[in-house]
Amino acid sequence: MPTTSPAPATVPPSGPRLWWAGARPRTLPVSVVPVAVGAALAARYVAAPWYGHLSWWRIALALVVSLMLQVGVNYANDYSDGVRGTDADRVGPLRLTGSGLVAPAQVKAAAFGCFGVAALAGLALAATTSWWLVAVGAAAILAAWFYTGGATPYGYLGLGDVAVFVFFGPVAVIGSAYVAGRPPQVTWQSALASVPIGLLAVAVLVANNLRDLPKDAAVGKRTSAVRMGDRATRVGYAVIVIGAFLLAMPVVGWPWLLLALAATAFAVPPVRAVLRGAAGRDLIPVLARTGRLQVVCGMVIVIGLLAAEVL
Repeated sequence: MPTTSPAPATVPPSGPRLWWAGARPRTLPVSVVPVAVGAALAARYVAAPWYGHLSWWRIALALVVSLMLQVGVNYANDYSDGVRGTDADRVGPLRLTGSGLVAPAQVKAAAFGCFGVAALAGLALAATTSWWLVAVGAAAILAAWFYTGGATPYGYLGLGDVAVFVFFGPVAVIGSAYVAGRPPQVTWQSALASVPIGLLAVAVLVANNLRDLPKDAAVGKRTSAVRMGDRATRVGYAVIVIGAFLLAMPVVGWPWLLLALAATAFAVPPVRAVLRGAAGRDLIPVLARTGRLQVVCGMVIVIGLLAAEVL
């Protein structure tokens, strides 16, 4: 009788590829899109030609801040969940600490290294614009660490969604628009544009928490998904995603709002999968598609803002 050889075990990455996997690259659009939208917003209120009156080096520094905070919080969550034992036997991205592939102290050091780079870039921005940015940056770093770190992490209390909306929505978009312009300004339009961007960042977290809901409930991690329950979380995800694209329409105005309306077609597959009960590993592609949704929405806003400026 013929025999079937067992499937080969998956070999985990090593070296830089291991750290890249631990950085959770699928979440990085959450940090890039707000900076792009902020730069496009700044183009609306600087002197023409807009491309010559934006501070491109400050935009680059804002991107460094945003990316380093995102990677830092991913490493910090990996470390804190790993040492608590709540990351064992998880579905989804590789866990550096929980898998035992990297010593906890190294992961913690990597997190604080990223926070340090973000702080230095932020200090440069504050020194050339306004020192109140130092307080904003300090709040962002504290929020990144205490999401799952410390004695009472707020992510375990169901408050992670609020922090993600605030720091990857209004703080990131308004802050990027502020430092990108010459002179720096805060406008009502940047506040309005920050809402759909922040909502789609929350949608990424909701998809992640929905995937982990059963195991989070088992280890006492009371995320918003655990508190709301499976069905309400699925409906909430759909409302957040569709609502974000609808709220992008007044940001770009006529006729570019039609582009935002057409872009909602990209939301159909992940929303359909969530509402039809996708769970566990079936939610991994949903998480990736949700990250791409923020890119699509951000592109629509950037195109609408710049087209209105040029035309």
